Amino acid sequence: MAGQSKPLTLSRLEDLTLGAFANVPSSETLDHLVRFLSTWSGSDKFFMIIQYTVKLLVPFLQWRARLQHGAGLRKAPTSSSAAKLGKLGSIISDARMLFRLWGLLPIFQWMISMERNPAPTRKLCTIERLQGWSMLGYYPLEHLYYLLSHSIISDKIPLPSITAFIPLIRTRPSEKHIPLNLGTLGLWSTRFWAAYVVLQLAHLREDNKLLRLRERTLSKTKTGPSAADKEDISKRKRALTSELIVNLAYLPQTIHWSLEKGIFENEVWLDICGLIAGIASWKSGWEATALRPAPSLADIPPMEPTEEKLAPHYDDPLKDVVEAPSLDEM
Repeated sequence: MAGQSKPLTLSRLEDLTLGAFANVPSSETLDHLVRFLSTWSGSDKFFMIIQYTVKLLVPFLQWRARLQHGAGLRKAPTSSSAAKLGKLGSIISDARMLFRLWGLLPIFQWMISMERNPAPTRKLCTIERLQGWSMLGYYPLEHLYYLLSHSIISDKIPLPSITAFIPLIRTRPSEKHIPLNLGTLGLWSTRFWAAYVVLQLAHLREDNKLLRLRERTLSKTKTGPSAADKEDISKRKRALTSELIVNLAYLPQTIHWSLEKGIFENEVWLDICGLIAGIASWKSGWEATALRPAPSLADIPPMEPTEEKLAPHYDDPLKDVVEAPSLDEM
């Protein structure tokens, strides 16, 4: 009979139980999330948001516990949840710094590439060169800070003797050492990072000028900017805005950690800045990994010759590499 149900065989029972996900529809959002989190940048931004959210929850839970204790609703003025979340935040912060141990490799790659493909203006070229060299100071110091904070290396590095570089000659260990101070390493690594942030703000200013120049150049053509051009310019403006928010949030953090006494008495402000930077970075990264249909030839009008050079868009090549060092032990 047409309405008769299929017999419940072992195979059908398996399909109904083990194969239950066959009834779950596919999700573009899930595919996008997996695609983004599969990248180093996406997973780092995810943990960054969790890290600073947790750091903001800890003082709130401690404050609530003190209020409840004063009202007689809690035996102790402490929160066990705050302590557990604090441990989670420390683990995430430590893991993010560990995952940056290879950070010098993309810096080398970027600095080699920028010399072969220079920026469109001399000013941008100088800014990017200074940014690259600031990172060459930042990363080694941060690596030393991380290794020293975990007692992986000694706080004194022996200097090699001259004869150590001569083969077939037995040398004695050098008596001279380079002292390593945890606080000094943290301060100077963050100072190099602060220099990068300031340079990046100058870079964004020049990027904005070039983008406006391109917009004016397109408007001078007979046909004017096409819909694709308008969408592309709008997209780049949003990217510049996101980058501006990220670096303006990093700026007070870098200044605070670059000074021995800092600028904030309450570190909650640092956590707020970190959360803002994390959310803005996530937003820009999410948009960058979205799949977009390829434009058709009909959407690309022929360009008229012009003497003005169109300004290309340059994303920050280090925006997914440089993150706030965790200097909680300073």
